[in-house]
Amino acid sequence: MGKITDEGIGFVKDLMRSKPDIDVKLPSVSELESKLAEIYYQPKEKPATSGPTPKGVSDIATGCLPCAVSHFSTSSGILKEALRFKNEGITSNEILDRIAIALEEQNSLEREDLTPEKIQGLPEWEKTIANEALSQSRRLRHRLENVQSLEDLEQVAADARSYYVKLNRQWYKGRFGKLGSQKAEIIAEKTSGS
Repeated sequence: MGKITDEGIGFVKDLMRSKPDIDVKLPSVSELESKLAEIYYQPKEKPATSGPTPKGVSDIATGCLPCAVSHFSTSSGILKEALRFKNEGITSNEILDRIAIALEEQNSLEREDLTPEKIQGLPEWEKTIANEALSQSRRLRHRLENVQSLEDLEQVAADARSYYVKLNRQWYKGRFGKLGSQKAEIIAEKTSGS
């Protein structure tokens, strides 16, 4: 080997032996794992609570109704999209695949998000909306399972959109109304205590 190669190898060996001066305490593996769990752990469902909500904690963010709104939104949008392919006929793979996606959405809504246990744990104002959404989901699912023509599909898509708009409005109006009453209670507590 030549002098340059020997010097290069010697330089690399010197670099490998030297340790940089770091004046920072590095976290342990358990500290890093704990922080990752804190950042990324998302429980699959919050247990439903009945009774008063602790001060500063909102009982609005239950899993059922926001998810129901999302499932109807997706079904409505995907059925609207299916109609773009109506010139291909009712047996178009594009149409059939989108009907299947809408069915998946409604099945998920009924079997995961609006189960009797979850509905039972909801505040009263949400129960009425949740029960109607469950009924409408079943109705939509059965109608999708029985579509026989493009006209049927158009009507189902229009009805799904109409119900989605209604559900979305009910949810937000109820939520905002509840937020307003919670703020009023907090203000009343603060002013009565001073």
